[in-house]
Amino acid sequence: MEPKINIQPLTEWGLGLESPLLIAGPCSAESEQQVLETAKALAIAGQVKVFRAGIWKPRTRPGGFEGAGEKGLKWFKRVKDETGLLVATEVAMPKHVELALEHDVDMVWVGARTSANPFLVDQLASALAGAHIPVLVKNPVTPDLELWIGAIERFWRSGINRLAAIHRGFYPYERSRLRNIPKWEIAIDLKSRIPSLPVICDPSHIAGTASLVPEIAQRSLDLSMDGLMVEVHPNPSAALSDARQQLTPAAFNSMISGLTFHSVTSTSYEFTDFLEQIRNKIDSIDQQIIELLANRMRLVEQIGEYKRTNNVTIFQLRRWEKILESRIECGKKLGLDEEYIKSLLHLVHKESIKKQAEILRGNRQTNGE
Repeated sequence: MEPKINIQPLTEWGLGLESPLLIAGPCSAESEQQVLETAKALAIAGQVKVFRAGIWKPRTRPGGFEGAGEKGLKWFKRVKDETGLLVATEVAMPKHVELALEHDVDMVWVGARTSANPFLVDQLASALAGAHIPVLVKNPVTPDLELWIGAIERFWRSGINRLAAIHRGFYPYERSRLRNIPKWEIAIDLKSRIPSLPVICDPSHIAGTASLVPEIAQRSLDLSMDGLMVEVHPNPSAALSDARQQLTPAAFNSMISGLTFHSVTSTSYEFTDFLEQIRNKIDSIDQQIIELLANRMRLVEQIGEYKRTNNVTIFQLRRWEKILESRIECGKKLGLDEEYIKSLLHLVHKESIKKQAEILRGNRQTNGE
């Protein structure tokens, strides 16, 4: 039987926080001046309660900026003293925890790559046991709800009940307009499984592009998320990490002013009602279907270009028969009606033929035919 996890509400963390919680700051702490400039700009508006910045930034591939390290934690002290903001950073190993606690960091978060590794999570949970600071757990890179819940459970079993989840999306196998696929249905399921758990959205990592951050932020608030963690930099184009997705302080404040915040109470942990939960999941899946169809059409265009270059006919009967047979068989195994799959395939195939015909027609017009 799954253990019943009771998490302290944000308002009982003893830090003067409330929902929705706003956390903001640069992807990386790059210099004392950059850190203080950003923190002071965020503090002026009075809406942000927690300043975030990565002190340690191991990159996907070596050679890039990997964080200021321990000296950056000293800059955090100035942030606290001069702005009154709480400070938070990512920890990925027990040594990070030790240094963060020594420098009075108010809360820490566990990154997506770390939360996917139960061995590392166990080590961090042991290091944080008895520390009495909030721990925020980002979703794993891959869309695995059980792995996400498992990471949260490990901290909870270590006696940490000031916990929150951070939804930052999942790595897309295919190219997408977003950096990470939201798959909102997984965040909704997490809320359903652990109703007392605050879930904060990281729209910066989902969007991947600054212009899309407000759209993702609003969508998360519409789904009753408990707050936002947004990357903000005084000069994003010069940022040493994740430059494209960071907002300027002015753009951040403008976004916050334009967002519609909904009341989040204990009764909204169920995401309004059952039908709304299901509809939100459908919306998320529909968006993914549309993006996959767009990816498919880009591949069709590549085929059309190849056929044009090599003077190959558009319609290939044997290929079409193979598509029908294999896709219908796959659909039947998944409990889908054969006629439903066949109708959908015919619609998709018709559009594919149309696109390839346009490419060939364009070639004839170019050649004056």
